[in-house]
Amino acid sequence: MIAASVHRPEYPVTYCVAITVDRGLVFASDSRTNAGVDQVSTFSKMHTLVADGDRMITLLSSGNLATTQAVVRQLRRDMENNAPHNLRSIKYLAEAAEYVGELNRNQRAKHRNESNGNFNPEASFIFGGQIAGREPQIYLVYPEGNHIRASAETPYLQIGEVKYGKPILDRIIHADLPLQDAARCALVSMDSTMRSNVTVGPPIEVLIYNVEGYGNFTRLMLQEDDDYLRELRRGWDSSLKRAFQSLPGLPVPATPRIRLVDK
Repeated sequence: MIAASVHRPEYPVTYCVAITVDRGLVFASDSRTNAGVDQVSTFSKMHTLVADGDRMITLLSSGNLATTQAVVRQLRRDMENNAPHNLRSIKYLAEAAEYVGELNRNQRAKHRNESNGNFNPEASFIFGGQIAGREPQIYLVYPEGNHIRASAETPYLQIGEVKYGKPILDRIIHADLPLQDAARCALVSMDSTMRSNVTVGPPIEVLIYNVEGYGNFTRLMLQEDDDYLRELRRGWDSSLKRAFQSLPGLPVPATPRIRLVDK
């Protein structure tokens, strides 16, 4: 008997992070969508949707690949068709976050109605940038369509495999951190995640947006064998080991105390 071929949508286990500091924004994402024993595939999860001198808007995606692609396609199509509601005409980023959430919710409902229940169509997004005359902002858009904005207390947002890269962000990120340092911190956060989870991997994409100009940003793609990525990893590893060795020793008494346990 020949087994029937079954199409299974990809579920990227990803890591994306966005950081907001006084001098601008940093976005970083991995590109791995599958990390099986015999296949590794990649797909960009960073989408710069608008960068025209009046506004810069970037989207990071995590979750069901069919859902994320459909949302990005609709965002681009609405701009091409000059739809009444599109990313070039919206006046506030909060409205844009609601718009992305609505598209995400609609796609999620559509895939659930069409599927036989064998897969999860959920997706999450980090959405941010700046519109001329307004402050730069970043938002996290949930699968249900609702969203939250980064705050002074939490100046970064994460989606995907978030736990491994969080500690460095908590310790380093603050409002007056230089933009380049925020970008380095994002890469260390990414490297910590890759070190602990093989399903997150290169190429790593980084976008550094300077608040001085709406079209002033730098976008980098770092491959696995990139010299800078290797140097950063080695430097972080050696610095952690030196920091550990410099920690104060345990307050162990000179004479060990012996506890007798009755049997």
